[in-house]
Amino acid sequence: MKRHRSLHAEIRRLLGGYAVLLAAIIILVFADDFLEDWVWKLLLQREIVHYVQQKAADPGHEWHDSDAIQLYSVPGRQPPPGLSMLPQGVHDDFWFGGRENVVLVQRVQGVDYFVVRDITGIETIEDALLLGALGLAFVALVIIGVMVARGVRTALRPLSDLANDIGALSPDHAGQRVVVAHGASSELHVITNALNDYLRRQDDFVERERTFIDTASHELRTPIAIMAGASELALEQPGLPAPARQQVQRIHRTARDVERLIALLLTLAKDPARLSRSNEVVMLHELLPDIIDDHRHLLAGKDLSVVVDELRPCTVSAPLHIVQAAVGNLLRNAIENSDRGEIHVRLDADATVTLQDPGHGMTPEDISRIYAQLARGGSREGGGIGLDLLARLCEHLGWTLSIQSAPGRGTISRLRLSR
Repeated sequence: MKRHRSLHAEIRRLLGGYAVLLAAIIILVFADDFLEDWVWKLLLQREIVHYVQQKAADPGHEWHDSDAIQLYSVPGRQPPPGLSMLPQGVHDDFWFGGRENVVLVQRVQGVDYFVVRDITGIETIEDALLLGALGLAFVALVIIGVMVARGVRTALRPLSDLANDIGALSPDHAGQRVVVAHGASSELHVITNALNDYLRRQDDFVERERTFIDTASHELRTPIAIMAGASELALEQPGLPAPARQQVQRIHRTARDVERLIALLLTLAKDPARLSRSNEVVMLHELLPDIIDDHRHLLAGKDLSVVVDELRPCTVSAPLHIVQAAVGNLLRNAIENSDRGEIHVRLDADATVTLQDPGHGMTPEDISRIYAQLARGGSREGGGIGLDLLARLCEHLGWTLSIQSAPGRGTISRLRLSR
């Protein structure tokens, strides 16, 4: 198996190379004075050695100053007061006689020699060369810095691409995987392999859950259908006592509600692509009155009524039993959370069902929990599917659910179905 390069090593190599170059330039800049003193010491020492050798060969030999260089000695030709105080060694940038000089003080055979070299013109050229060198070094640093930055960005680009690919993953699609370039770093390959392994395990988990829900729902359908059918036949019996009829009606309604709940669970167990194949044309303006009639029994014992404001002709393509369960759940919640007054129902031409109740209302925290797909507080008796499942259903089918409410002022629920 081919070993991939390390992202950490790549970045360390780029930054390390830049640091080494920067350190080399800094050392050269600070070593300039040392090298300059060393060169001047060698040159001026040659002048002293040459003079001493000439003096040894010819005791009457005398030094003759020039415009550029002078020689003083103690004992002998006494240096000016400013020079006589200098210790032994090289003294750069020494101003003497209105000029910039370099001075070497050195003792040879018991004599202190002072060699003065005029470097006014040389120092100007040296400063210009140093500034030029520093400018070139700065330009080189900038260019290399840009190259290092581009190298780091190139090394990190696969990581940014991986983050974008992860952000593009959709929870509604199975079989998704992320891929990195073959030349990506070893760290990215480790992350990608771990993530893809997690996605495979997640797909297996979701498939097991869907299979379980699908199997359990189908197994429940048969006894529920028997209960609903038996209760319906019992209600057709003319001699059924009134108290018994009331209880059988309750059994019948509960069985139908459970049937809707099972249908909803089957819907959530399927992916949207498979679910869309079971769509049918639903005429909402004709369906809403039937849903309202199915829930009128919940008004018993309350000073409450359902008022239909306006039902504009509107059709949608969706599973009929899911539309019944969704709208019925909103109406059930409105009835269960209201004590008196009127619940207004309206249907707009854009397939938006609006229910306004005079009930207890909800706090902003309650609404936030609904939008977070959590259950609304309150009664869940009677087989209602709950706003938590309804929120998941809307997300699953691309519908939109909005809630406006305030404590003590009722609630306005809007369910917009995709057409």
